Amino acid sequence: MQTSHPVIHWTESGSEHSARWRSESAAPPRRIVIGDDRMTADAAFRMASEGTAILWRGDYHNARQLLQAMVRRAARKPRKPAASPRDAFNLQRQAQSQRARTLGMLLIPVNAGHEIPLRRAPDVREACMEAYGAADEPYLLSLRELLGVIGAHEWRRNGVALNVLGGERIHPHYGVFSPVRGEYLDLVAHAPLPSRELAFDIGTGTGILAALLARRGVKRVIATDMDPRALACADDNLKRLGLMPQVELLQADLFPPGIAPLIVCNPPWLPARPSSALEHAVYDPDSRMLRGFLNGLAAHLAPGGEGWLILSDLAEHLGLRSRDDLLTMIDRAGLKVLDRADVRPRHPKANDQSDPLHAARSQEATSLWRLAQR
Repeated sequence: MQTSHPVIHWTESGSEHSARWRSESAAPPRRIVIGDDRMTADAAFRMASEGTAILWRGDYHNARQLLQAMVRRAARKPRKPAASPRDAFNLQRQAQSQRARTLGMLLIPVNAGHEIPLRRAPDVREACMEAYGAADEPYLLSLRELLGVIGAHEWRRNGVALNVLGGERIHPHYGVFSPVRGEYLDLVAHAPLPSRELAFDIGTGTGILAALLARRGVKRVIATDMDPRALACADDNLKRLGLMPQVELLQADLFPPGIAPLIVCNPPWLPARPSSALEHAVYDPDSRMLRGFLNGLAAHLAPGGEGWLILSDLAEHLGLRSRDDLLTMIDRAGLKVLDRADVRPRHPKANDQSDPLHAARSQEATSLWRLAQR
C-alpha cells in the first residue's frame, strides 16, 4: 500500500481510530459514523446526502442490499429541465457527480492483505491486488468503488471478444477503458493502409488498435501511453495475442521519437473534465490530447504518410465543440483532410429515449479522419 494515501480518523466505541483512505476519485470523508445491520436505507441515504460517511460493521451482503436501496432513492430525484443539449450535458454531469458522492459514503474496512473483516465477505484479494498492488496496512474504501474493482476483475478475467480480431479477446485492466464501442474498430479494420512498414499508435490503452494494425500486416507498431496501467494492460493483451514481436510499447506523452507513414490516435471524445481515472478515456479537458495529436502530427509523418484520427461527433451535437472548431484545428496544424469514413454507433444508449442525452446520441456518428501534411 502506498503511504501517499491520506489517513482518516473516526471515533468508535469511545476510542479514536484511523486508517488509510483508498479512492481513485473521491476526497476523504470528513465525518464518519458506524453502521450495521440495524441501519435503515432512509437513514443511510439521508446521512450520505448530508456528507456523512457510514463505516459498515455488519454483514457484507446486507451492506450490498443497503447500497442498492440507496441507489433506488437516488434515482427518484427529478431531473431539472434543460434549455439546450449543452445544458443537458452539464446537468447530467452534475447529477452524476452528486450521485457518486452520495453513494460513495458507504464505506468498507479492509485489512492488510486486502481481506475484508465482515461476515459473508467475498475473497477480494486477487481483484484488489490487480487494482492497487500490495496492501501492507489496513484501509477504508467505498463499497461502490470496491464493487467497481470486483467488476473490473471479472472484465479482466473474461475479456471482450472482438470480431475484428476473429473473436479473440482483449482483457481490460482496472482503470483502463474497455473497447466496447466496436464500430470505430471496424473503421480501422477497413481503411486503406498507406504502408505496412511502420505505424505509431498514440494513447494505446488496452492495445487494441496496435493489435489490429499488427493483424492487418503492419510489420512494426510503436504504441505509446502515459498511464503505466494502460501499458501493463497492453503488454498483457499483446502477449496473449502473440503480437509482441511486432509491437513495441513506450511510455510517452503522445508521440514516440521519429517519423512513421501511419499514425493512429483515438483520443477522448468529449472536451470536459474527468472525475476518475477511467473517465480520462472519455473526457479530454479543453481537447488537450486532440490538440496535441493534431499539432504534432505533421512533424512525425513520413513523406506521403497519413494520420488517422478516430473521433465521435457527439461533442458537436452537445454544443461542446463545433465542426468548424475541429476543421480549424486541423488547418492550423498544417494538415489537410484526405478522406473521412463515418459509422453510426451500435451501443444501447443510442436508442435509449430515457437517456437525458438521447437527442444528441441519436445523431452521433463516429469518424475516421484520414489526414496528411498540407
